[in-house]
Amino acid sequence: MTSPIPKATVRRLPIYLRFLEECGPNTPTVGSEDIARATHGSAVQVRKDLSHVRCSGVRGVGYEVDELRQAIAKALGLGVTRRVALIGAGNLGTALAGYPGFPASGFRICSVYDKNPRRVGMVLNGMAVRHVSRLLQDAVGEPYEIGVIATPAAAAREVADLLVEARVGAILNFAGVTVQVPPEITVRNVDLATEFRILSYYLT
Repeated sequence: MTSPIPKATVRRLPIYLRFLEECGPNTPTVGSEDIARATHGSAVQVRKDLSHVRCSGVRGVGYEVDELRQAIAKALGLGVTRRVALIGAGNLGTALAGYPGFPASGFRICSVYDKNPRRVGMVLNGMAVRHVSRLLQDAVGEPYEIGVIATPAAAAREVADLLVEARVGAILNFAGVTVQVPPEITVRNVDLATEFRILSYYLT
Protein backbone atom coordinates (compact mmCIF):
# COMPACT_ATOMS: atom_id res chain seq x y z
CA MET A 1 0.00 0.00 0.00
CA THR A 2 1.36 3.42 -0.95
CA SER A 3 2.10 5.66 2.02
CA PRO A 4 0.02 8.85 2.17
CA ILE A 5 1.75 12.04 1.11
CA PRO A 6 2.30 14.48 4.00
CA LYS A 7 -0.30 17.26 4.14
CA ALA A 8 2.31 20.01 3.86
CA THR A 9 3.66 18.40 0.71
CA VAL A 10 0.15 18.10 -0.75
CA ARG A 11 -0.25 21.86 -0.27
CA ARG A 12 2.98 22.56 -2.17
CA LEU A 13 2.55 20.12 -5.06
CA PRO A 14 -0.11 22.22 -6.87
CA ILE A 15 2.26 25.18 -6.70
CA TYR A 16 5.01 23.13 -8.35
CA LEU A 17 2.52 21.88 -10.92
CA ARG A 18 1.48 25.41 -11.84
CA PHE A 19 5.12 26.35 -12.41
CA LEU A 20 5.65 23.28 -14.61
CA GLU A 21 2.53 24.08 -16.64
CA GLU A 22 3.96 27.52 -17.33
CA CYS A 23 7.24 26.12 -18.66
CA GLY A 24 7.41 26.50 -22.42
CA PRO A 25 8.62 23.99 -25.03
CA ASN A 26 12.12 25.42 -24.74
CA THR A 27 12.34 24.17 -21.15
CA PRO A 28 12.53 20.35 -21.37
CA THR A 29 14.12 19.96 -17.93
CA VAL A 30 14.15 21.85 -14.66
CA GLY A 31 16.26 21.52 -11.53
CA SER A 32 15.06 21.61 -7.95
CA GLU A 33 16.75 25.00 -7.66
CA ASP A 34 14.64 26.32 -10.57
CA ILE A 35 11.43 25.10 -8.94
CA ALA A 36 12.46 26.48 -5.54
CA ARG A 37 13.32 29.90 -6.97
CA ALA A 38 10.01 30.13 -8.84
CA THR A 39 7.90 28.97 -5.89
CA HIS A 40 9.78 30.78 -3.10
CA GLY A 41 10.88 27.58 -1.41
CA SER A 42 14.13 25.70 -0.88
CA ALA A 43 15.72 23.18 -3.21
CA VAL A 44 16.07 20.69 -0.36
CA GLN A 45 12.34 20.90 0.38
CA VAL A 46 11.47 20.58 -3.31
CA ARG A 47 13.54 17.40 -3.65
CA LYS A 48 11.98 15.98 -0.49
CA ASP A 49 8.47 16.78 -1.73
CA LEU A 50 9.09 15.32 -5.18
CA SER A 51 10.39 12.08 -3.67
CA HIS A 52 6.72 11.32 -2.87
CA VAL A 53 5.56 11.43 -6.51
CA ARG A 54 7.77 8.67 -7.93
CA CYS A 55 9.73 10.84 -10.33
CA SER A 56 13.52 10.85 -10.03
CA GLY A 57 15.67 13.66 -11.27
CA VAL A 58 19.11 13.23 -12.77
CA ARG A 59 22.02 14.88 -10.98
CA GLY A 60 23.33 17.76 -13.05
CA VAL A 61 20.34 17.61 -15.41
CA GLY A 62 17.23 17.88 -13.27
CA TYR A 63 13.71 16.59 -13.90
CA GLU A 64 12.03 16.12 -17.26
CA VAL A 65 9.22 18.69 -17.22
CA ASP A 66 6.57 16.54 -18.91
CA GLU A 67 7.35 13.49 -16.80
CA LEU A 68 7.32 15.45 -13.56
CA ARG A 69 4.11 17.26 -14.51
CA GLN A 70 2.38 13.95 -15.15
CA ALA A 71 3.72 12.43 -11.93
CA ILE A 72 2.46 15.31 -9.80
CA ALA A 73 -0.93 15.30 -11.53
CA LYS A 74 -1.25 11.57 -10.89
CA ALA A 75 -0.26 11.96 -7.24
CA LEU A 76 -2.93 14.66 -6.81
CA GLY A 77 -5.60 12.49 -8.41
CA LEU A 78 -5.96 14.75 -11.42
CA GLY A 79 -6.68 13.53 -14.93
CA VAL A 80 -10.27 12.57 -14.12
CA THR A 81 -13.35 14.79 -14.04
CA ARG A 82 -14.59 15.61 -10.53
CA ARG A 83 -18.27 16.49 -10.16
CA VAL A 84 -18.82 19.64 -8.11
CA ALA A 85 -21.93 21.14 -6.51
CA LEU A 86 -21.83 24.90 -5.86
CA ILE A 87 -24.13 26.22 -3.15
CA GLY A 88 -24.64 29.97 -3.19
CA ALA A 89 -25.42 32.03 -6.27
CA GLY A 90 -24.51 35.45 -4.94
CA ASN A 91 -21.57 37.54 -6.14
CA LEU A 92 -18.94 35.01 -5.11
CA GLY A 93 -20.91 32.03 -6.39
CA THR A 94 -21.46 33.78 -9.71
CA ALA A 95 -17.72 34.37 -10.06
CA LEU A 96 -16.88 30.78 -9.15
CA ALA A 97 -19.44 29.35 -11.59
CA GLY A 98 -17.74 31.16 -14.45
CA TYR A 99 -14.13 30.55 -13.43
CA PRO A 100 -12.40 28.82 -16.39
CA GLY A 101 -9.67 27.33 -14.22
CA PHE A 102 -12.01 24.70 -12.77
CA PRO A 103 -12.86 22.77 -15.95
CA ALA A 104 -9.32 23.22 -17.21
CA SER A 105 -8.13 21.33 -14.13
CA GLY A 106 -10.78 18.62 -14.31
CA PHE A 107 -13.34 20.07 -11.88
CA ARG A 108 -16.81 20.36 -13.37
CA ILE A 109 -19.41 22.46 -11.60
CA CYS A 110 -22.49 20.42 -12.49
CA SER A 111 -25.12 22.32 -10.51
CA VAL A 112 -25.56 25.62 -8.68
CA TYR A 113 -27.98 25.91 -5.76
CA ASP A 114 -29.50 28.73 -3.72
CA LYS A 115 -32.59 29.26 -1.60
CA ASN A 116 -33.23 32.88 -2.50
CA PRO A 117 -36.31 32.96 -4.80
CA ARG A 118 -34.78 35.86 -6.73
CA ARG A 119 -31.77 33.73 -7.66
CA VAL A 120 -33.43 30.38 -8.26
CA GLY A 121 -33.95 30.02 -12.00
CA MET A 122 -31.31 32.53 -13.04
CA VAL A 123 -28.66 31.18 -15.44
CA LEU A 124 -24.97 31.09 -14.48
CA ASN A 125 -22.48 29.87 -17.06
CA GLY A 126 -25.21 27.95 -18.84
CA MET A 127 -26.68 26.41 -15.67
CA ALA A 128 -30.06 27.28 -14.20
CA VAL A 129 -29.77 27.86 -10.45
CA ARG A 130 -31.75 25.23 -8.55
CA HIS A 131 -33.40 25.48 -5.16
CA VAL A 132 -31.11 23.98 -2.53
CA SER A 133 -33.88 21.60 -1.48
CA ARG A 134 -33.19 19.65 -4.69
CA LEU A 135 -29.56 18.88 -3.85
CA LEU A 136 -30.10 15.53 -2.14
CA GLN A 137 -32.43 14.30 -4.87
CA ASP A 138 -29.96 15.34 -7.58
CA ALA A 139 -27.07 13.66 -5.77
CA VAL A 140 -28.83 10.29 -5.74
CA GLY A 141 -28.67 9.90 -9.50
CA GLU A 142 -25.22 11.42 -10.06
CA PRO A 143 -23.27 11.91 -6.82
CA TYR A 144 -21.09 14.96 -6.29
CA GLU A 145 -17.51 14.47 -5.16
CA ILE A 146 -16.94 18.05 -4.02
CA GLY A 147 -19.25 20.64 -2.50
CA VAL A 148 -18.42 24.36 -2.60
CA ILE A 149 -19.99 26.59 0.04
CA ALA A 150 -20.33 30.18 -1.19
CA THR A 151 -23.16 31.23 1.12
CA PRO A 152 -23.32 33.81 3.90
CA ALA A 153 -21.77 32.59 7.15
CA ALA A 154 -25.15 32.10 8.81
CA ALA A 155 -26.12 29.40 6.31
CA ALA A 156 -22.79 27.60 6.07
CA ARG A 157 -23.28 24.98 8.78
CA GLU A 158 -26.69 23.99 7.46
CA VAL A 159 -25.27 23.66 3.96
CA ALA A 160 -22.34 21.60 5.27
CA ASP A 161 -24.78 19.18 6.92
CA LEU A 162 -26.63 18.89 3.62
CA LEU A 163 -23.41 18.12 1.76
CA VAL A 164 -22.50 15.48 4.33
CA GLU A 165 -25.90 13.89 3.80
CA ALA A 166 -25.27 14.02 0.04
CA ARG A 167 -22.08 12.01 0.69
CA VAL A 168 -19.57 14.38 -0.87
CA GLY A 169 -15.95 13.49 -0.20
CA ALA A 170 -14.62 17.04 0.15
CA ILE A 171 -15.85 20.56 0.85
CA LEU A 172 -14.36 23.90 -0.18
CA ASN A 173 -15.74 26.44 2.27
CA PHE A 174 -15.69 30.18 1.45
CA ALA A 175 -18.18 31.18 4.17
CA GLY A 176 -15.61 32.38 6.69
CA VAL A 177 -16.85 30.16 9.54
CA THR A 178 -15.76 26.72 10.69
CA VAL A 179 -18.05 23.83 9.78
CA GLN A 180 -18.09 20.47 11.51
CA VAL A 181 -18.05 17.36 9.33
CA PRO A 182 -17.18 13.69 9.86
CA PRO A 183 -13.43 12.92 9.79
CA GLU A 184 -13.66 11.09 6.46
CA ILE A 185 -14.66 14.33 4.71
CA THR A 186 -11.89 16.80 3.85
CA VAL A 187 -12.64 20.50 4.36
CA ARG A 188 -10.60 23.39 3.00
CA ASN A 189 -11.52 26.78 4.44
CA VAL A 190 -10.85 29.87 2.36
CA ASP A 191 -11.51 32.94 4.53
CA LEU A 192 -10.99 36.01 2.34
CA ALA A 193 -11.27 38.42 5.29
CA THR A 194 -8.46 36.59 7.08
CA GLU A 195 -6.30 36.72 3.97
CA PHE A 196 -6.75 40.49 3.75
CA ARG A 197 -5.81 40.84 7.42
CA ILE A 198 -2.62 38.90 6.78
CA LEU A 199 -1.81 41.18 3.84
CA SER A 200 -2.46 44.19 6.07
CA TYR A 201 0.28 43.03 8.42
CA TYR A 202 2.82 43.03 5.59
CA LEU A 203 1.77 46.54 4.60
CA THR A 204 2.30 47.89 8.11
